[in-house]
Amino acid sequence: MTGGLLVAGTTSDAGKSILTAGICRWLHRNGVRVAPFKAQNMSNNSVVVVGPDGRGGEIGRAQAMQAAAAGIAPDIRFNPVLLKPGSDRSSQVVLLGEAVDTVTAGNYRSLRPRLAETAFATFADLRGDYDVVICEGAGSPTEINLRAGDFVNMGLARRFGLPVVVVGDIDRGGVFAAFFGTLALLAAEDQELVAGFVVNKFRGDLSILRPGLDMITAATGRPVHGVLPFHLDVWLDAEDSLAYGRVLGRPGAPHGTEWLRVAVIRLPRISNATDAEALAAEPGVQVRLTVEPAEIADADLVVLPGSKATVSDLAWLRDTGLADAVRTHAAAGKPLVGICGGFQMLAETIHDEVESGHGTVPGLGLLPVGITFAARKTLARSEGAALGTPVHGYEIHHGYVAAGDPEPLLRYADGRPEGAVAGNVSGTHWHGAFESDEFRRRFLTRAAEQAGRRGFSVAPDTRYAAVRERALDVLGDLVEEHLDTEALWQLVEKGVTPGLPFLPPGAP
Repeated sequence: MTGGLLVAGTTSDAGKSILTAGICRWLHRNGVRVAPFKAQNMSNNSVVVVGPDGRGGEIGRAQAMQAAAAGIAPDIRFNPVLLKPGSDRSSQVVLLGEAVDTVTAGNYRSLRPRLAETAFATFADLRGDYDVVICEGAGSPTEINLRAGDFVNMGLARRFGLPVVVVGDIDRGGVFAAFFGTLALLAAEDQELVAGFVVNKFRGDLSILRPGLDMITAATGRPVHGVLPFHLDVWLDAEDSLAYGRVLGRPGAPHGTEWLRVAVIRLPRISNATDAEALAAEPGVQVRLTVEPAEIADADLVVLPGSKATVSDLAWLRDTGLADAVRTHAAAGKPLVGICGGFQMLAETIHDEVESGHGTVPGLGLLPVGITFAARKTLARSEGAALGTPVHGYEIHHGYVAAGDPEPLLRYADGRPEGAVAGNVSGTHWHGAFESDEFRRRFLTRAAEQAGRRGFSVAPDTRYAAVRERALDVLGDLVEEHLDTEALWQLVEKGVTPGLPFLPPGAP
């Protein structure tokens, strides 16, 4: 078997990432050597991957999750182009793991041919190493204003003759119109590659939906390959923090007698919101993403997460009153932790000539450090210890501690200090540290004590890696139980059946 498949979506957050992961897990279970691929991702949720040459590079966190579903280590090739938005008008371009430029909508066009050829060459390389490559599209394939330079959706599919399955989120409403319109606005050559549809997040009686499935098949000449039900356990590794909703995950009942309430501030340019997922996997820990000062006042633990625009997000904190709420929380002796950009915001000063160009600005002054931004980004997988237990994580940052000699939160394996602690306030540049189970337990136990939650008791047996593995198994089960896997098998093995009907009007 040598083939591929492109999972496209009617919209962003339609279910492309989870369907790609589910198909990867299903094929992996059947002994197929399968890899994920997303030619270009736009996300500030990234992870550091170390290549064969020992060099660290960034890919989208969703592609690392999909690699885990496929039973393989993450690879820089799985996401050759990553755009990390720093504002509404500019994004950092990460090419094969390394930041190479910052672009706006205008000058992106001049860079796009290079990105496209890199993505095409990378996909061809992967195809030589794996039996099947399951590709995830971006946004919608029917962005008719962008089609001419597209190399993520139908541009990739047409280049390599990939069959395309379009997934739509029925929870949003209008899924049949979205299927019909997606197909009808594609050029004839693109329509020839669209093999069928998948309905995502269905709730209710399937018999009521069945007539609609039959009608969309009759209207388009393409089958619905299955209906995935809404599932509460599908929430890990989102590409965008907005996909989480307000409460993160599905919190289990407390192990003790009290809940621990965690507020994660949803910064405008939040990055690696996934850091809070390990906290949300703990029984009795309610993790809420918020932009409301009142919810900060009500929280036991406040998390300032990473940011792709530290200085401007810090200004936003001040403008919204959240900075005052954070200071009040800390002054009450309750725990506050900053991660990466959030750690930098807690400093006394931030000197940034790299990301924002604003020079020296005051931080929140809650940790006795001064931060300076370096031109070269730190990308590393890191190991060390904290609170008397081993910790692992990864680093993606320009800023570093240039002044101050604080008590460190962590220490690298070689003994170097990392991060800072000042009473109930702490910070670190490490992402993913809370995925280290014993460190997470000890941190939460200390946080509960500082917050006065005497009845909170951390569960002794939560293993985050097992939580993630169970979630991936859920995705594989959903594909096996609710999709026409024989049809999917035929698509990856033989491609699209020729002669699918054209649906007017099409596109030029």
